[in-house]
Amino acid sequence: MELVNRQDPYLREVVRTAVCCRALTLLLQAVFNLLIPDHAADAFSPPRLPEPGMWDMLVERLLGGLARWDAEHFLFIAERGYLYEHNCAFFPLYPLSLHAVAEGTLWPLQPLLRLRSRLLLSAALLSAFFSVLAAAALYELGCGVLRCRRAAFLAALLFCISPASVFMAAAYSESMFACLAFCAMWRLEKGQSWLSALLFALASGVRANGLVNAGFLLYSCTKRLAFHFQVGSGPGRKLSPLWRQLLSVASSAVVTCAGICLPFVVFQYYAYVRFCGPGPELDVPKPLRQLALDKGYRLAATSGVKPTWCSQRFPVVYSYIQDVYWNVGFLRYFELRQVPNFLLALPVTLLGCWAAGTYVVANPRHCLTLGLERRKAEQEGKPRAGFCSPAVFVYVVHATALLLFGFFCMHVQVLTRFLASSSPILYWFSAHLLQEHELWLWTEGAAGQTVVSPPKGSAFPLLTPRSKCVLGYFLAYWLLGLALHCNFLPWT
Repeated sequence: MELVNRQDPYLREVVRTAVCCRALTLLLQAVFNLLIPDHAADAFSPPRLPEPGMWDMLVERLLGGLARWDAEHFLFIAERGYLYEHNCAFFPLYPLSLHAVAEGTLWPLQPLLRLRSRLLLSAALLSAFFSVLAAAALYELGCGVLRCRRAAFLAALLFCISPASVFMAAAYSESMFACLAFCAMWRLEKGQSWLSALLFALASGVRANGLVNAGFLLYSCTKRLAFHFQVGSGPGRKLSPLWRQLLSVASSAVVTCAGICLPFVVFQYYAYVRFCGPGPELDVPKPLRQLALDKGYRLAATSGVKPTWCSQRFPVVYSYIQDVYWNVGFLRYFELRQVPNFLLALPVTLLGCWAAGTYVVANPRHCLTLGLERRKAEQEGKPRAGFCSPAVFVYVVHATALLLFGFFCMHVQVLTRFLASSSPILYWFSAHLLQEHELWLWTEGAAGQTVVSPPKGSAFPLLTPRSKCVLGYFLAYWLLGLALHCNFLPWT
């Protein structure tokens, strides 16, 4: 709660805007869900057990748009556990949190609402809570990295109307992951590496791509070591022996990376025990058994032939599910019939490539030296501010790696929410474009300088075409996502 208690007018405005946007998102999804008939999608849709009552139907009517597509998996896992094999593609921390809130905070509603309805209500509350904290964390991170409060403020406001807003509000893990990842990045920028590692570890218990965040800690250790030997020895200053520095960096990197990978490893072991080892026959309701027979789902702890992944040297259920159930792999999605999905992901792809190109052109030497060369400005304590500052390098590399992997190896339509919930670059670069081409969006120097407020009551000039495209993309995907996703229509 430290994020929202600081006496910072920009931060208070970010939190206020995020709360309003989440409330408006919930309202609009209910309206769209009432006005637009649901599409009969071939998606995971388990039977409702037990039959819903009057209050359950009311909750479903108001919040049912939040339980579409993959949200059904999260709600089902929170209610029934990992009953089907393909449920293991969804990591446990988010459904565990839903279950804890539904059975804890919302327990007084038990006489009125069945567990499924309380889980749906929990999802709405938790997603709103985490998305607000994520916006605040993004602002704090932007202040530390960009060293420009106005750019950080604009980026946080853009996050509030993210192209992936519907997933930040629905029963998806995106809001929790974004909150944990941005908080971890912010703590790392403040030098709190162990707290950062803990938050990154929690993030890897939410989504598999949380493992990639170990690169931030590895880079931080490497950069600290490189800068240490570039400072040189001065009067009264003596460098530690090389072997001691290397040992310290290596041990720190190994421990922190192991901690980040631990939730993933533990979950894979849990899946192995549940689906590969001998276990007691589960008391599965007949409708759920019938669903498994009809759809070909593999139930946990059932006799018969074990799945092939159980016999692998390193049995990893996650990669098996992605391969067998959803045909995820390198260039597998490059088919003519997938052109509409590539067009859907085109805006975020272009923004990501544009951001990387802009940064490389502005900092060619810095990129060639991987940001490990200490600049004169940094030695004098006056680092460059803004999107093209040296501190942004590792975030650009991270976002570019996710972009390339998502474009070539994943179902490309998920690229928008994949990047929007994992990297601040989409918001920082969009804020940079707005500041660069809109003179009325006054700019500010490095952090700590006096803030000059824009003139009150002045009329803002018309937006440039480039700014209209950026803002139009955010707003259009925000509204279209609510209208389409909440009615089982194809979206990102």
